[in-house]
Amino acid sequence: MGDSFTAGIGDPDPFSPGGIRGWADRVAEELGEGRSDFGYANLAVSGLVLRQIIDQQLGPAMDLDPDLVTLSAGGNDLVFHRGDPDRMAVPLDATVALLRGTGATVVLFTGPDWGQTPLLGHTRGKVAVFNENIRTIATRHGAVIADLWALRRLTDPQMWDPDRLHFSPLGHRTIATMVLDTLNVPHNLLPLEPPPLPAGTWRDTRAGDLAWVTHYLVPWMVSRVRPRADDMPLAAKRPAPGPVLGFPGAGAAPAP
Repeated sequence: MGDSFTAGIGDPDPFSPGGIRGWADRVAEELGEGRSDFGYANLAVSGLVLRQIIDQQLGPAMDLDPDLVTLSAGGNDLVFHRGDPDRMAVPLDATVALLRGTGATVVLFTGPDWGQTPLLGHTRGKVAVFNENIRTIATRHGAVIADLWALRRLTDPQMWDPDRLHFSPLGHRTIATMVLDTLNVPHNLLPLEPPPLPAGTWRDTRAGDLAWVTHYLVPWMVSRVRPRADDMPLAAKRPAPGPVLGFPGAGAAPAP
Protein backbone atom coordinates (compact mmCIF):
# COMPACT_ATOMS: atom_id res chain seq x y z
CA MET A 1 0.00 0.00 0.00
CA GLY A 2 1.32 3.43 -0.82
CA ASP A 3 2.20 6.07 -3.37
CA SER A 4 5.01 6.56 -5.91
CA PHE A 5 7.63 5.42 -3.38
CA THR A 6 6.10 1.94 -3.20
CA ALA A 7 5.20 1.87 -6.89
CA GLY A 8 8.91 2.23 -7.65
CA ILE A 9 9.21 5.62 -9.37
CA GLY A 10 12.86 6.37 -10.04
CA ASP A 11 13.81 2.74 -10.70
CA PRO A 12 13.06 2.14 -14.40
CA ASP A 13 12.90 -1.44 -15.66
CA PRO A 14 11.27 -2.49 -18.95
CA PHE A 15 10.64 -5.99 -17.59
CA SER A 16 8.46 -4.79 -14.68
CA PRO A 17 4.80 -3.67 -14.76
CA GLY A 18 4.55 -0.05 -15.79
CA GLY A 19 8.24 -0.01 -16.65
CA ILE A 20 9.29 0.51 -13.02
CA ARG A 21 10.68 -1.89 -10.46
CA GLY A 22 11.38 -0.36 -7.03
CA TRP A 23 12.19 -1.57 -3.55
CA ALA A 24 8.88 -3.45 -3.11
CA ASP A 25 9.43 -5.57 -6.22
CA ARG A 26 12.97 -6.30 -5.07
CA VAL A 27 11.76 -7.38 -1.63
CA ALA A 28 9.06 -9.59 -3.19
CA GLU A 29 11.62 -11.19 -5.51
CA GLU A 30 13.65 -12.28 -2.49
CA LEU A 31 10.63 -13.42 -0.46
CA GLY A 32 9.27 -15.43 -3.39
CA GLU A 33 12.55 -17.13 -4.27
CA GLY A 34 11.87 -20.87 -4.65
CA ARG A 35 8.24 -20.61 -3.48
CA SER A 36 5.60 -21.62 -6.02
CA ASP A 37 2.77 -20.55 -3.70
CA PHE A 38 4.03 -16.98 -3.28
CA GLY A 39 1.77 -14.17 -4.48
CA TYR A 40 2.64 -10.47 -4.57
CA ALA A 41 0.30 -7.52 -5.11
CA ASN A 42 1.31 -3.86 -5.24
CA LEU A 43 -1.65 -1.49 -4.79
CA ALA A 44 0.45 1.69 -4.81
CA VAL A 45 -0.64 4.65 -6.96
CA SER A 46 1.59 7.64 -7.57
CA GLY A 47 0.53 11.00 -6.13
CA LEU A 48 -1.95 9.82 -3.49
CA VAL A 49 -2.18 11.41 -0.07
CA LEU A 50 -2.65 9.36 3.09
CA ARG A 51 -6.46 9.55 3.14
CA GLN A 52 -6.68 8.44 -0.50
CA ILE A 53 -4.34 5.51 0.13
CA ILE A 54 -6.51 4.35 3.01
CA ASP A 55 -9.80 4.85 1.17
CA GLN A 56 -8.66 3.18 -2.05
CA GLN A 57 -6.29 0.48 -0.87
CA LEU A 58 -7.26 -0.73 2.60
CA GLY A 59 -10.29 -2.72 1.47
CA PRO A 60 -8.54 -4.42 -1.46
CA ALA A 61 -5.53 -5.18 0.74
CA MET A 62 -7.65 -6.84 3.41
CA ASP A 63 -9.60 -8.78 0.79
CA LEU A 64 -6.32 -10.45 -0.21
CA ASP A 65 -5.98 -11.97 3.29
CA PRO A 66 -2.25 -11.11 3.30
CA ASP A 67 0.51 -12.50 5.48
CA LEU A 68 2.60 -9.33 5.06
CA VAL A 69 1.56 -5.74 4.33
CA THR A 70 3.83 -2.77 3.81
CA LEU A 71 2.29 0.67 4.24
CA SER A 72 4.01 3.92 3.36
CA ALA A 73 1.82 7.02 3.28
CA GLY A 74 1.92 10.69 4.19
CA GLY A 75 4.86 11.99 2.20
CA ASN A 76 2.70 13.82 -0.32
CA ASP A 77 0.62 15.31 2.51
CA LEU A 78 3.67 16.77 4.23
CA VAL A 79 5.59 17.95 1.16
CA PHE A 80 2.81 19.26 -1.06
CA HIS A 81 -0.31 19.78 1.07
CA ARG A 82 0.95 21.17 4.38
CA GLY A 83 -0.40 18.17 6.22
CA ASP A 84 -0.66 18.17 10.00
CA PRO A 85 1.43 15.20 11.24
CA ASP A 86 -0.67 14.76 14.38
CA ARG A 87 -3.99 14.75 12.54
CA MET A 88 -2.56 12.39 9.94
CA ALA A 89 -1.66 9.93 12.69
CA VAL A 90 -5.32 9.34 13.63
CA PRO A 91 -6.49 7.54 10.44
CA LEU A 92 -3.10 5.82 10.14
CA ASP A 93 -3.51 4.37 13.64
CA ALA A 94 -6.96 3.03 12.82
CA THR A 95 -5.70 1.54 9.55
CA VAL A 96 -2.81 -0.27 11.19
CA ALA A 97 -5.18 -1.64 13.85
CA LEU A 98 -7.42 -3.12 11.15
CA LEU A 99 -4.50 -4.62 9.23
CA ARG A 100 -2.97 -6.13 12.34
CA GLY A 101 -6.38 -7.52 13.27
CA THR A 102 -6.13 -9.82 10.25
CA GLY A 103 -2.99 -11.39 11.70
CA ALA A 104 -0.75 -9.91 8.99
CA THR A 105 2.69 -8.57 9.72
CA VAL A 106 2.59 -4.84 8.98
CA VAL A 107 5.65 -2.82 7.99
CA LEU A 108 5.50 0.96 8.41
CA PHE A 109 8.02 3.42 6.97
CA THR A 110 9.35 6.53 8.60
CA GLY A 111 9.98 9.43 6.23
CA PRO A 112 13.51 10.16 5.00
CA ASP A 113 15.50 13.16 6.13
CA TRP A 114 15.06 15.85 3.46
CA GLY A 115 16.98 18.38 5.56
CA GLN A 116 19.68 18.99 2.94
CA THR A 117 17.31 19.12 -0.05
CA PRO A 118 16.62 22.63 -1.38
CA LEU A 119 13.01 23.79 -0.93
CA LEU A 120 12.09 20.53 0.83
CA GLY A 121 14.17 21.04 3.95
CA HIS A 122 11.36 23.14 5.47
CA THR A 123 9.35 19.93 5.93
CA ARG A 124 12.01 18.35 8.14
CA GLY A 125 10.32 19.24 11.41
CA LYS A 126 6.93 17.93 10.32
CA VAL A 127 8.48 14.72 8.98
CA ALA A 128 10.25 14.20 12.32
CA VAL A 129 6.98 14.65 14.24
CA PHE A 130 5.14 12.29 11.91
CA ASN A 131 7.93 9.74 12.30
CA GLU A 132 7.47 9.79 16.08
CA ASN A 133 3.76 9.22 15.60
CA ILE A 134 4.54 6.29 13.29
CA ARG A 135 6.84 4.76 15.90
CA THR A 136 4.13 5.13 18.55
CA ILE A 137 1.55 3.48 16.28
CA ALA A 138 3.94 0.63 15.50
CA THR A 139 4.58 0.03 19.20
CA ARG A 140 0.86 0.16 20.03
CA HIS A 141 -0.11 -2.42 17.43
CA GLY A 142 3.00 -4.56 17.12
CA ALA A 143 3.96 -3.36 13.65
CA VAL A 144 7.48 -3.35 12.20
CA ILE A 145 9.36 -0.12 11.48
CA ALA A 146 11.44 0.26 8.31
CA ASP A 147 13.37 3.35 9.36
CA LEU A 148 14.27 5.53 6.36
CA TRP A 149 15.18 8.44 8.64
CA ALA A 150 17.86 6.35 10.35
CA LEU A 151 19.21 4.99 7.05
CA ARG A 152 21.93 7.62 6.74
CA ARG A 153 23.21 6.20 3.45
CA LEU A 154 20.19 7.90 1.90
CA THR A 155 21.87 11.27 2.43
CA ASP A 156 24.15 10.46 -0.52
CA PRO A 157 22.85 12.34 -3.59
CA GLN A 158 23.36 9.20 -5.71
CA MET A 159 20.58 7.50 -3.75
CA TRP A 160 18.07 9.93 -5.26
CA ASP A 161 16.48 10.43 -8.65
CA PRO A 162 17.34 13.73 -10.39
CA ASP A 163 13.90 15.04 -9.34
CA ARG A 164 15.10 14.88 -5.69
CA LEU A 165 11.74 13.48 -4.61
CA HIS A 166 12.10 9.81 -5.55
CA PHE A 167 14.89 7.31 -5.09
CA SER A 168 17.32 6.14 -7.74
CA PRO A 169 17.79 2.43 -8.57
CA LEU A 170 20.63 2.39 -6.03
CA GLY A 171 18.36 3.99 -3.45
CA HIS A 172 15.56 1.49 -4.08
CA ARG A 173 18.01 -1.42 -3.78
CA THR A 174 19.41 0.00 -0.54
CA ILE A 175 15.91 0.33 0.89
CA ALA A 176 14.98 -3.20 -0.19
CA THR A 177 18.04 -4.52 1.63
CA MET A 178 17.08 -2.59 4.76
CA VAL A 179 13.51 -3.91 4.67
CA LEU A 180 14.65 -7.53 4.35
CA ASP A 181 17.18 -7.06 7.14
CA THR A 182 14.49 -5.49 9.32
CA LEU A 183 12.28 -8.54 8.73
CA ASN A 184 15.25 -10.85 9.48
CA VAL A 185 14.83 -12.51 6.09
CA PRO A 186 17.90 -14.11 4.47
CA HIS A 187 18.47 -12.60 1.04
CA ASN A 188 20.93 -12.24 -1.82
CA LEU A 189 21.05 -8.44 -2.01
CA LEU A 190 24.61 -7.46 -1.29
CA PRO A 191 25.19 -3.84 -0.24
CA LEU A 192 26.46 -1.58 -3.01
CA GLU A 193 28.56 1.47 -2.33
CA PRO A 194 28.12 4.38 -4.75
CA PRO A 195 31.32 5.66 -6.31
CA PRO A 196 32.64 8.84 -4.72
CA LEU A 197 31.43 12.02 -6.35
CA PRO A 198 34.03 14.48 -7.64
CA ALA A 199 34.45 17.58 -5.54
CA GLY A 200 32.14 20.33 -6.77
CA THR A 201 32.33 24.08 -6.40
CA TRP A 202 29.69 26.41 -5.01
CA ARG A 203 28.95 27.41 -8.61
CA ASP A 204 28.38 23.75 -9.59
CA THR A 205 25.93 23.33 -6.72
CA ARG A 206 23.97 26.44 -7.68
CA ALA A 207 23.89 25.32 -11.33
CA GLY A 208 22.49 21.95 -10.27
CA ASP A 209 19.83 23.65 -8.15
CA LEU A 210 18.84 25.89 -11.06
CA ALA A 211 18.56 22.90 -13.41
CA TRP A 212 16.36 21.12 -10.88
CA VAL A 213 14.06 24.12 -10.56
CA THR A 214 13.81 24.46 -14.35
CA HIS A 215 13.26 20.81 -15.24
CA TYR A 216 11.30 19.53 -12.23
CA LEU A 217 9.96 22.15 -9.84
CA VAL A 218 8.47 24.62 -12.33
CA PRO A 219 6.74 21.96 -14.50
CA TRP A 220 5.30 20.39 -11.36
CA MET A 221 3.94 23.76 -10.16
CA VAL A 222 2.39 24.44 -13.57
CA SER A 223 0.70 21.02 -13.57
CA ARG A 224 -0.81 21.81 -10.17
CA VAL A 225 -2.20 25.14 -11.34
CA ARG A 226 -3.34 23.98 -14.79
CA PRO A 227 -4.04 20.24 -14.71
CA ARG A 228 -4.66 18.63 -18.09
CA ALA A 229 -8.23 17.66 -18.80
CA ASP A 230 -7.12 14.44 -20.50
CA ASP A 231 -5.03 13.20 -17.59
CA MET A 232 -6.14 9.67 -16.78
CA PRO A 233 -6.30 8.41 -13.18
CA LEU A 234 -3.40 6.13 -12.37
CA ALA A 235 -4.08 2.49 -11.58
CA ALA A 236 -2.49 0.19 -9.05
CA LYS A 237 0.76 -1.33 -10.25
CA ARG A 238 -0.15 -4.98 -9.46
CA PRO A 239 -3.79 -5.06 -8.30
CA ALA A 240 -3.98 -8.86 -8.11
CA PRO A 241 -1.53 -11.19 -6.37
CA GLY A 242 0.70 -13.28 -8.58
CA PRO A 243 4.27 -14.34 -9.20
CA VAL A 244 6.80 -11.54 -8.95
CA LEU A 245 8.33 -12.33 -12.34
CA GLY A 246 6.75 -13.47 -15.56
CA PHE A 247 3.79 -11.11 -15.87
CA PRO A 248 2.24 -10.95 -19.36
CA GLY A 249 4.49 -9.22 -21.85
CA ALA A 250 7.63 -9.62 -19.80
CA GLY A 251 10.90 -10.72 -21.28
CA ALA A 252 13.92 -11.76 -19.31
CA ALA A 253 14.04 -11.41 -15.55
CA PRO A 254 15.16 -8.00 -14.26
CA ALA A 255 18.81 -7.52 -13.45
CA PRO A 256 19.92 -7.35 -9.80
